[in-house]
Amino acid sequence: MSSLREDAREIQGELALLRRALHREPEIGLHLPRTQEKVLAALDGLPLEITTGTALSSVTAVLRGGSSARGGPVVLLRGDMDALPVTERTGVEFTSRIDGAMHACGHDLHTAGLVGAARLLAARRELLSGDVVFMFQPGEEGWDGAGHMVEEGVLEAAGRPVDAAYGLHVTSSSYPTGVFTSRPGPLMAASAGLYVRVLGAGGHGSRPHDALDPIQAACEMVTALQTMVTRRFDVFDPVVITIGTFHAGTKRNIIPDTAVFEATIRTFSEAAAERAAEFAVRVCQDIATAHGLTAEAEFTPEYPLTVNDPVEHAFLADTVRETFGEEHFDPMPDPITGSEDFSRVLDRVPGAFAFLGADTTGDPKSAPTNHSPIATFDDAVLSDASTLLAELALRRIRRAPATP
Repeated sequence: MSSLREDAREIQGELALLRRALHREPEIGLHLPRTQEKVLAALDGLPLEITTGTALSSVTAVLRGGSSARGGPVVLLRGDMDALPVTERTGVEFTSRIDGAMHACGHDLHTAGLVGAARLLAARRELLSGDVVFMFQPGEEGWDGAGHMVEEGVLEAAGRPVDAAYGLHVTSSSYPTGVFTSRPGPLMAASAGLYVRVLGAGGHGSRPHDALDPIQAACEMVTALQTMVTRRFDVFDPVVITIGTFHAGTKRNIIPDTAVFEATIRTFSEAAAERAAEFAVRVCQDIATAHGLTAEAEFTPEYPLTVNDPVEHAFLADTVRETFGEEHFDPMPDPITGSEDFSRVLDRVPGAFAFLGADTTGDPKSAPTNHSPIATFDDAVLSDASTLLAELALRRIRRAPATP
C-alpha cells in the first residue's frame, strides 16, 4: 500500500476545490448550513457513522476500525469551520461572495484538511484497531463551538471515551509554508471579556462642571487598566488587556449620559485570571466613584488556557519529523496570546495542538496575519494537514493496546 503522504498528494486537488468552495461562501457563528452541507457531501460514500448537532451546525463522523469490536482506543481529530466578520480584500479568484464575512483565519483549510484525513483513514480502516472521531466544529471564533459539541457528546461519540485528541491551525504568517510548530504545556492563552458601562449625567459641552462626564472617566479607566497590568502582575506570568471598542456621545458639544467600552483579557495562569477579574473591575468602579459617577463592570471568562499534554506533544513532534523531515518541525519557544476553544477538549482529553505555516508571500515574517482582510493561505498545505492528522490517528491507535 502507498503511504499516507502519497495518497494525500493524490487528493490534493480535490481538497483545494473544497477549500475554495468553502472560502467563497463563509459563514459566521454556530449555524453554518451551507458549510455543513458541503462537508456532508464531501464525506458521502465513506464508511462513517455521521451525526449532526442540535444546537449548532456541527458534523461528527465516527470511523470504526476493522478491529473495533475489541474496544480499541478512540482518537479525535478536529477541524473548525466558521469564518470571521471581515470584508475580504485579497483579490484572489475565489474571494468571499458574502458581504462582511471572510475565512480570514484559515478554517476553510482546517475543514478540507479534516475531510482529507477522513478519506485517507477510511481507505485504511482495516488497519485500525480502534475508532476515529472527526469533529467538524462551528463557532470557534468567540462562540464556544467546542464547548457546545462537548456538551452534545462528541467525546463519547464512539460509544466510549476519547483517549487522545489532536488539532491543527494554519497561519498566514510567522512560519514558512509546510513548517509545523508547537510546544509542550501552555500553548495559547486563556481569554476573558471585560464589559464596562460608565453612568454619568449629560449636559452642555461648555459647562462640564454642571454635568458628570462619563467619557473622561472612561478614558482614565482605559489608561489605568494598562498601568494595572504593569504594576499588579508578575512580568513572568503575563497579562494582556486590549480595549477593542469604545462608544460614547453624539456630538462634540454634548456631554453624554454614558460611555461604554469592551476589552479582551489574556492570561496564562488561573491565578492571573482570578486577579485580573478582581482588579480590572475594581479599577473601573473606583475611578468612577472618584469622579462622582458609577460604573457597571463585568468580567466574563471565555476560553481556558490551551495546554498540550507533554507526552502527546512529543508524539506529535516526532510524527512530523518522521513523516516530513526534521526541517518541517520548528519548536515554538513561547506560548502565544491568542486563544482557542479546542482547550475545552484538551481540558478533558490528553492531546496536542499544532500550527502549520501556509504563507503565500515567500516572506512569512512580514506577511499579513490571521484575521487580516488581506490574509491569504496556501492551499498547497492541505495534503500535509491531512497526512499529519491521519498519521497521528493511525500511530496513536497502534501505540495504545486494545481494551479487552
